[in-house]
Amino acid sequence: MNPSLHAALAAVIDTIKPVDRALAAPGQAHLDSLTKPQGSLGRLEELALQLYMVQGGAKPKADLCRVYTVAGDHGVVAEGVSLFPQEVTRQMVMNFVTGGAGINVLARTAGAELFVVDAGCLGGPFDEHPNLIQGKVAPGTANLALGPAMTIEQCTKAVLLGVDLADRALAAGVRVLGTGDMGIGNTTPSTALYCAYLGLDPDSMTGPGTGLDKAGVSHKVEVIKRGLAANAAAVSSATGPDGALKILAALGGYEIACLAGLILGGAKNRQLVCVDGFISTAACVAAWKLCPATADYTVLAHASAEPGHKLALEKMGKAPLLHLGLRLGEGTGAAIAMFLLRSAAAIYNEMASFASAGVSTVE
Repeated sequence: MNPSLHAALAAVIDTIKPVDRALAAPGQAHLDSLTKPQGSLGRLEELALQLYMVQGGAKPKADLCRVYTVAGDHGVVAEGVSLFPQEVTRQMVMNFVTGGAGINVLARTAGAELFVVDAGCLGGPFDEHPNLIQGKVAPGTANLALGPAMTIEQCTKAVLLGVDLADRALAAGVRVLGTGDMGIGNTTPSTALYCAYLGLDPDSMTGPGTGLDKAGVSHKVEVIKRGLAANAAAVSSATGPDGALKILAALGGYEIACLAGLILGGAKNRQLVCVDGFISTAACVAAWKLCPATADYTVLAHASAEPGHKLALEKMGKAPLLHLGLRLGEGTGAAIAMFLLRSAAAIYNEMASFASAGVSTVE
């Protein structure tokens, strides 16, 4: 392991602090003073208060918003865990760049910036484009069913790439980040990570991904079990950042590690991070295990239709914002949730108080 990489990641983790809980009382008092019954705007009030605390007690701002859709390929695809051929990852990156994918449409609709990141796609560099970030750590992972998907050094580089993405966004004035993913086969490493980090069972966590039938899901379960066995030393690692990193390297993917780094970077920068679905939440779990304080800076955008997602959220103690049956990934749910964050900030900043509006309060 390159000592400078280890030191750089350790420095990021050391910088992240929990939000100041003392801010909850004044923030809630302001929300309660607005012209509405207390708590009547539900989760929007919770989001407004979270933004307020994340941003250190300033008037909450939800703009600018930026989604990073991060792509990578997976050696475990050789085990037959996906219906789609591996070249689709690269083809979809080009679709993102040319503006034709679901995330492009929803990011435009939400008024969010979108950048596409090659963290580990097969093949060489892509053609340059203003909205494409060339961050390839390696051309795809190794097969996790046979051993570690990445070396510790490769994994750390991918995590630090994500931190750099958050820093680039901060320099551009971005206050809210969104996580998105693209990688054929990536529900398999994500499921393996959930099992390793949260002590969940592959039989209950494994779902159809891109549309596997019952036999396909059963095969996928066996591949994940083989992967957990092949990487048993990493899975049983000591707790703490080093153990969490070993698990991420053994079972993850370049896009997943990069998204974990994006969440770490967002927490370091006091940016709120909208976490998308099944794959992005696996990255969120990795970031949480690397640094528990990241939980203060994340919002789970939606409940994925992938069946294991509910079990993982219960273990995390997090409630998703939306229940729309989404299972596309790409950052689509995160983009939709950004509208809710804008709404929450506007309520906090623009609603009249009972006193200013001359409205009587409850006797």
